[in-house]
Order: sequence, then C-alpha cells, then structure tokens
Amino acid sequence: MAQAVLTMTDRGLYCAAGDFFIDPWRPVDRALITHGHADHARPGHRHYLCTDGCMPVMRHRLGDIVCETVRYGEMRRIGDAEVSFHPAGHVPGSAQIRVAVGGEIWVVSGDYKVEDDGLSEAFEPLRCHTFISECTFGLPVFHWQRQAVVADQINRWWARNMAEGRVSLLAAYSLGKAQRLLHLLDPAIGPILTHAAVENTNAVLRAQGVPLPDTIRITPDLDRKAHPGALIVAPPAVLGSPWARRFGALSTGYASGWMQMRGVRRRRAADRGFVISDHADWDGLLGAIKATGAEKLYLTHGYTDIFTRYLRDQGHDAHVLATEYGGEDGAEAEETGDAA
Repeated sequence: MAQAVLTMTDRGLYCAAGDFFIDPWRPVDRALITHGHADHARPGHRHYLCTDGCMPVMRHRLGDIVCETVRYGEMRRIGDAEVSFHPAGHVPGSAQIRVAVGGEIWVVSGDYKVEDDGLSEAFEPLRCHTFISECTFGLPVFHWQRQAVVADQINRWWARNMAEGRVSLLAAYSLGKAQRLLHLLDPAIGPILTHAAVENTNAVLRAQGVPLPDTIRITPDLDRKAHPGALIVAPPAVLGSPWARRFGALSTGYASGWMQMRGVRRRRAADRGFVISDHADWDGLLGAIKATGAEKLYLTHGYTDIFTRYLRDQGHDAHVLATEYGGEDGAEAEETGDAA
C-alpha cells in the first residue's frame, strides 16, 4: 500500500516528506498557500510559499510576511517532496498544489471553478493518485448558467434601475467575486462606484496587470448625488446598513452561488439574486474529479457527507476530510467600516 503523502493534523494538512503544511489554520514554520482568501491564507506562519500572482494580495491582507513565490508549473523540491502549483480558476493567482513523494502524487485543489472567467488563470486538470477536493456546492441542485448569461442579467438590472432613478448596489466579497463582476459590467451604462474594501483589492490586482474597468472609490466626502444611476460594488455586510442607506433610492443585488436557493435569497435581504460563483457546481465537481483519474478522493468544506456518499455509490474510494476552511461568502474577513 502506498504511503500517505499528506496527513491531517490539528494545524492542517501536513507533508512529513517535505516538512510543510498546505493552507494550515494554525501557525506553522512553512505554509504552502493555495490562494489569498482568509480561510486559506492565515496570519502567523513563519514562512509562506505561494504563486507570484497570489503574493501581492497576501501581503496586502497579512502585512510584511516572509513569502517566497513560484510560477505555475514550476517544480520545487522541498525535502523529499516534489511540489508544483497549477491554476485553480478560483480567483487571480489561485492554485492547486501537486505533491509527489516516491512516485505517489497527491493534489490539493484548494477552492476551484472550471469555467474560464476571463480574469483568473483557467483551471488545469491534474492527473494524480489522490485528489483532495472542495465540495462547497456538492448537491445536484447547484448548476451554474454561463457567466455571459449572468452578465447580461446584471447589466439589464442596472440599466433598468438607472432608468427608474435608482442606484444599484451589488454585493459581492472583495477578493475575486467583486473583480469578476467588475470585469462583466458594461461601463457604458453609467459610473461604477466601489466600497473601500473592494477598491483596495482592485488596486493590488491592477498593479499586477489584471484588467478592470474604471471605478470611483467611495469616500466620506463623495458627493453621492453627483453619480445618478451608478452601480456600487460592495461587500455583502453593507446590505441594509446605514452606509448603504446614504445613497437614497436603492435596488440591491447579491451575487453568489447560494442565490440558487430561494430560502437563502430571502435571508440575504436583497431585491435581486444573481447566481454566480467562484466555486465549481455539481457538474464541475464531477468533471474535475473524473479528469484527475484519482484512485482515492478526500472531500472538504461543503456538502461533504452527501457528496461522499454519492461518489461511493458511483464506485469511488471517497472519504470526508474535516477542515477549518469556509465556503462561498465565508471566504474572507470583510472591511465594512462606515467611514469608507
């Protein structure tokens, strides 16, 4: 029987052959990070390793960390392990981490989506013996429309609101989803305003060459009447807040895979839900898993029990792997101060 390349500890996934952890949730000496969301890239590690596209956001969030970077596909030998990072398609700079020890190959997916969004590096299927996969949306009810369809829905909603004299407020988390939505907006409709948490991340990604439309940062002295019919992109926590009410007549939208479920739409207290996610849907998960050819599967954060049972019924050697990662909308700590 092949020896396990990675084992679970109270600090996270550990590779004894290389003496490193992947996305650990407690401080360690060496942490390999799949992407910059707060549930995967946490403070306190002595040394970080991530992709060159992930590092600027991590430094923005975590401060002056000791961080080394790699290019996609670049092979690194760490102890007795061979390590490489490959596109996950989740957010710009996100990666799956491939670990090979003595001919045994494991892949840790982190978070991923299989649709090419035109902004993040497109998901790359990797052949392996063992695949550790998220399953945030591991139920058959979750099926995404093509993003061009959702983009048309959002732009039509915005244009209608403008014609009716309302400002549009679109809620999305600040790293990844907000920039994806900005990339899909039609700037010809009107001005685009951004909450400080979103605009701070925009600045980091623009400095890396990520193409985004022109936006206007919302500051305390911004004349809110000077931008009639604007669309605002802000973190979900501002919905219903005094910060949002300053803009007068509003129509609110929420962009998330959870908008597929009516009960969640009601609880989010938004006028309109747009079903768009940076995680794979049911078909995307099954397709990604099939492409790996993996003999063993471990499922993390999401509908792990249900998805594992389904995979076992299909003949897979599948297991639940308990972690401290979040899912969509639990991915990052939002900054929503009213001063922004």
